[in-house]
Amino acid sequence: MVIAIDGPAGAGKSTVARAVAAELGFTYLDSGAMYRSVALAAREAGVDADDGGALGPLAAGLEIDFDGRRVLLDGHDVGDAIRTPEVSADASRVSVHPAVREAMVARQQELIAAGRYVAEGRDIGTVVSPDSPLKVFLTASDEERARRRAVDTGEDVETVLAAQRARDARDIEREHGALRAADDAVEIDTTGLSLEAVVGRVVALARERGLA
Repeated sequence: MVIAIDGPAGAGKSTVARAVAAELGFTYLDSGAMYRSVALAAREAGVDADDGGALGPLAAGLEIDFDGRRVLLDGHDVGDAIRTPEVSADASRVSVHPAVREAMVARQQELIAAGRYVAEGRDIGTVVSPDSPLKVFLTASDEERARRRAVDTGEDVETVLAAQRARDARDIEREHGALRAADDAVEIDTTGLSLEAVVGRVVALARERGLA
């Protein structure tokens, strides 16, 4: 069983999903970290992020797991390596390839089938687990999302905003797993809201639906 939390970059998905999982005693599944891991593996193997033909087999052969707060790629902790600006940019590029998405979706579904998860990404509620009993779609203003990302990366806000807009366009327009809210998702605009307020609302929704 999975609580699905989707939304664009910078909307607060990772922070909220991690906190909700801790509050409910679920396991946190960071789908974005999986695509980042593919991007990192591609860089290390010298595979171009736009080469879908080479990326599909590469992604299918990776062992990606979660151990608490650690992201493991073939048994190695890559939590820091997958958060660099370069890998972040590549992750959006590799995620558009159908074969990559197929491999990652299959792995996510394997993990979800084995326990109770709070999973965040861009297509958890629409593709990975359309039968999820609770789907949440987080949003925030473009400026707020860019400000949050700039705080995390140390980059200039305008630079982040430009990259964000390009990434949003790729995520929305891609053929497979496009970014959109599921028809039955609860949308929450996190602009101006505290983490505690957003987490509290999601936890309340979960309890109202008898999920915890």
